[in-house]
Amino acid sequence: MKPAVSRMLRLGLTGLILVMLVLFARKVNWHDTWRTMQSASLPLLLAAALVNLASIVVKGVRWWVFLRPVGATSLALALRATFAGAGLNNVLVANGGEAARVVFVARSAHVPSAKVLATLALERLFELVGYVVLLSLAATFLALPSSLERVKPFAVGVLVAMVALLVWLLRRPDVVETTVGPKPASWHGRVKQYGSRVIRTIGQVSSGPRFLAAVGLSVLAWALQVATYQLTARSAHLPMTLVSTIAALLAVNLGFALRATPGNVGVFQAAYAATAAAFGMDQNQAIAVAFLIQAQQILPVTLLGIALAPEFILKQSKRRATDVPGEIPSASRSEPKLEPGAPR
Repeated sequence: MKPAVSRMLRLGLTGLILVMLVLFARKVNWHDTWRTMQSASLPLLLAAALVNLASIVVKGVRWWVFLRPVGATSLALALRATFAGAGLNNVLVANGGEAARVVFVARSAHVPSAKVLATLALERLFELVGYVVLLSLAATFLALPSSLERVKPFAVGVLVAMVALLVWLLRRPDVVETTVGPKPASWHGRVKQYGSRVIRTIGQVSSGPRFLAAVGLSVLAWALQVATYQLTARSAHLPMTLVSTIAALLAVNLGFALRATPGNVGVFQAAYAATAAAFGMDQNQAIAVAFLIQAQQILPVTLLGIALAPEFILKQSKRRATDVPGEIPSASRSEPKLEPGAPR
């Protein structure tokens, strides 16, 4: 698809979503919503914010599991980049913070960006694995709204496909890493070379112990998100059960790969309120809870991202146009091998 056509489609989808959000906002009793937010328990909100931060730390550790064998061994760097990326996701559309994480680690650890991108691809894959597992189990054993029940066959299919992919990554033959040759003259040649390095690195860092660790960390991260949602609902006196909280978490993350607005603000509230209303909750009160959840996810995370990586976040708008796929940060032109003795 041509870039111009793709851009027009994205703009059209974003415009449609914004129109739907305006129509949704006109039906909200904002006075009741604001009153619910004002009456929320501050200690419970603080506890929910801390739990949410803990979930991001877990995601940073999950990424570090895959970063170590490519030469980025610093856990502190992985955590800084994870918070910086999450902070940028809160102010950019289309998960722009994910690309920023790759650039940040590649420059700081002097590791080729193709290798860092490969590790991020695996980390994101296990985020999706955790979500699909939660969705499949919830749709099987819990009474969910029909909108989520209908997704069950698709979720099971995706889960089977991902398991098959992980098994293939573990069983694929090792590919000997060759010396980097001259840079291709054409742009599609450079993209092809870059992609082959990403795929080769994914195969090299794939191992049973790392996959098991990533699955365990994914389960923990999603469990912490459930706790965040539940604590926030209790703080605002919204009687959400564990089942309804899990359903709301699944609903608001159903399209987590696509952010139509910065931080997904508006879309998040509409999805959460619709799910809560399906369980008999007051819509205005649910919207207030959704705003409180996002306030915890956006404000502390963005501030921490700026505090932990100010030299990166504050300079993103000044990034050079030469930072494109296929280019390696100037400090990292060499191809470091995998960590000696790294388990397979």
